[in-house]
Amino acid sequence: MPRIQEQIWLNIWRTNAPEIRSRVVSWRKQNALVRIDKPSRIQRARRLGYKAKQGIIVIRMRVGTGGMRRKRPRSGRRPKHLGVTRIKADVSMKGVAERRVLEKHPNMKLLGSYFLYKDGMHYWFEVILADPSHPRISKDKELRKRVLPSVA
Repeated sequence: MPRIQEQIWLNIWRTNAPEIRSRVVSWRKQNALVRIDKPSRIQRARRLGYKAKQGIIVIRMRVGTGGMRRKRPRSGRRPKHLGVTRIKADVSMKGVAERRVLEKHPNMKLLGSYFLYKDGMHYWFEVILADPSHPRISKDKELRKRVLPSVA
């Protein structure tokens, strides 16, 4: 059963409330990868291991929607056998967002990510990263187990 804060967020998202739509308008104008001060869904972030301490960062990642396209062959075939339709990606949008964030931050370790919003053009996810070399992270028992598995 989701907590009260999570229920509020889900209700805002389901009803497409004006609060979230005004936020998304500003998100569209920003870069695809934006570092933010604190998570939008704090309860979800805490369940994934977020703590408000040095060495942990939160990044909002925008991923474009759209299926995979393949060029149509020139020779005559029936459409079913063209091999153009029903092509699916092996990786989810969330996986794409996590991979892109980790490419930009190679020294960080992934704690988790969660869905924020989706419109006709984009998906938004928040990705939580931890710096394994930061002293605050290496001294924290819980985070050390997740970020530095060789030490635990």
